[in-house]
Amino acid sequence: MNVASKSSTVQDKYLPIYLDALRIDSIVDFDLYLKIGRDLILYRASDLPFTDRTRHTLLENNVETLFVPTSEREQYQNYIESNISMILNDQSISTETKSGIIYDSTKLLVRDVLANPTLGENIQRSKTMVESSVGYILKEKDAFHNLIKVMSFDYYTYTHSVNVCTFSVAFARHLGFADEEFLNNLGVGALLHDVGKTKVSDRILNKRGRLSPLEMEIIKRHPQWGVDLMEETDMLEKEAYYPIIQHHEREDRSGYPHGHGSDDIHIYGKIVAIADTFDAMTTHRVYQPAKETFPALKTMFGCDDAYDRELLEKFAALMGPTGIADI
Repeated sequence: MNVASKSSTVQDKYLPIYLDALRIDSIVDFDLYLKIGRDLILYRASDLPFTDRTRHTLLENNVETLFVPTSEREQYQNYIESNISMILNDQSISTETKSGIIYDSTKLLVRDVLANPTLGENIQRSKTMVESSVGYILKEKDAFHNLIKVMSFDYYTYTHSVNVCTFSVAFARHLGFADEEFLNNLGVGALLHDVGKTKVSDRILNKRGRLSPLEMEIIKRHPQWGVDLMEETDMLEKEAYYPIIQHHEREDRSGYPHGHGSDDIHIYGKIVAIADTFDAMTTHRVYQPAKETFPALKTMFGCDDAYDRELLEKFAALMGPTGIADI
């Protein structure tokens, strides 16, 4: 269960977190709250150590979720990012819980990136988180299956970015790519693929009706704007730019911003184009309901030669009942 799926009233003031995200004998610099009935009460102040006895007491009372004030979200996020490697390597934590922790923390990270996309610290944090995610997917057999279980299918740019990164890395792994540098560059580019949308107004991004020709031209600029923003940081490897600039390019030259054809699209661009479209179609948006997996894939197969046919067939196999289990 994704602990983020609580009532919106609670989420306005408190961030739900997994108990397993807290490391034994560490002093956290954020307050911990418990939900008692409909109320949240302070359980442990920020200056107290989180001990093994504390953890066992909570487990004995069937407490698996705690709450952090949203005013202390930054402190919690720093804590998770500092401890993510230990969390993912902890054999006592279930794969499903690990998936929830890394998914939720990556969502929070992307929100920071979108708020300040040219801050070098945010880009370095993104690279580090992707490295952890790649290592997790490579080592844990059920990682992708459990990441899908905790995914959010309500469309926001930050959740979409995490979903596309997850789909892209898992798909590349399914294709046989196991080199960590290859997967890290793909993952970072996929995570940041929509960063250029920070220069597009919410009025256009969330418009319910058809976009005007002028609005569509503005939308078509976001891949290049994303590259421009990331070049300001000078922190990405050259290959990591391909998902940003090419995720809307199409095999039949019908895409944008450059109208490239198959031979001009990098393998990263081909992978992320499929992941991006699939996630966009299977998440709820203000202007369209989500499609189920197979109707979405059927629509993509019906788009003539827009996507690399061989890759699309392999993506469909990945998303089938046996494909996910093989990751």
